[in-house]
Amino acid sequence: MKKKQLKLMMKRNVCIDVDSVMPRFRTEYSKGKLLERSVSKDPFMQFTSWFETAVKARTPSVNAMTLATISKGKKPSARVVLLKGFSREGFVFFTSYVSPKARDMTASGKVSCVLFWPQLERQIRIDGRAVKISRNVSRYYFDKRPRGSQLAAWISHQSQRVGDRKRLEREFNIVQRRFASKPVPLPPNWGGYRIVPDTIEFWQGRANRLNDRIRFYRIKKNKWKIERLKP
Repeated sequence: MKKKQLKLMMKRNVCIDVDSVMPRFRTEYSKGKLLERSVSKDPFMQFTSWFETAVKARTPSVNAMTLATISKGKKPSARVVLLKGFSREGFVFFTSYVSPKARDMTASGKVSCVLFWPQLERQIRIDGRAVKISRNVSRYYFDKRPRGSQLAAWISHQSQRVGDRKRLEREFNIVQRRFASKPVPLPPNWGGYRIVPDTIEFWQGRANRLNDRIRFYRIKKNKWKIERLKP
């Protein structure tokens, strides 16, 4: 379909069939399978195994995950964040504590996230609650960040309006001069969250869209039940 046709359809409010625009989007999943006899009984060990495989496969943005939250007014929103650590306690990411997602997590605590690795035809869904991590752990991670990222954290009041790009760059330059020739300290309103999961689902694409879905759900602190879901 030509570009002019697409624009005309959009102007006329005609639903555009993506498959007709890019037929190669239709693919058959055939790269793997996920069976009960082969899955680990420990969801965190299963996550570790899949994550290591994704790293070895040089999956682009392997630690990028879509994080969904819900506001006090029950409005959902989603964005991509970076997974920066994981253990049996949960999955860690960092952000501004004055961001909209931080306000959402303060309001409800409930979150959902997805890691998608199309090259492996796999995704992992995690549902649970978000809790702040300790200031010391946040400081440890912050000290490892590139200096430019450290400086940006001091002016990044996420999602607040700013007049233009030049204003943002002026603020960055001010902070740069403020901390010239000395270490950049951890900002008071920046740090990490840990997602403590209630459920973890492993999804493997299969032929004819009969995808494998194995879900772990917590029944006690360190005890999980495994179940297969229909595609």
